[in-house]
Amino acid sequence: MCDYSLHAVASRPAQVGETIVTTIFRGTSTRGFASAADPSVAVCLLPGTELAFADNVRYDNRWIWTRSVNSRVGKFGKIDPHIPDRHHDAIEFPDGKHVLVTQLVEGQRATVLQLPVTQVSGEHKPQIHATGSRPSITRMPTG
Repeated sequence: MCDYSLHAVASRPAQVGETIVTTIFRGTSTRGFASAADPSVAVCLLPGTELAFADNVRYDNRWIWTRSVNSRVGKFGKIDPHIPDRHHDAIEFPDGKHVLVTQLVEGQRATVLQLPVTQVSGEHKPQIHATGSRPSITRMPTG
């Protein structure tokens, strides 16, 4: 949920409708999302979480210049998971561009629009089993 570099920071999952802010966490050089109400706690997002930023998104391009994405909406995800010891948390924009969360300029506000759909624990799917000459339907737990 949160990039490997934030594992030493207090964290909690995102909630639909809350406002989060891009920040650098004390004691790290990593940027991430924090609650507007409690900037010391990292707000972790699941891949597929949809965000609406207050303004067009700004990011550092190789730590020298600031650039903008001509979009205010994006979806959280992970990039290059096969490469160890690097940042993977990123925002994907409608044009297909990805920006690492750690490159987002500090102080940008976003609203969590939607969390990804996850399978509910204990959810059952019907399965058909043949017993003798008559098939019967039973509910089997998934997962």
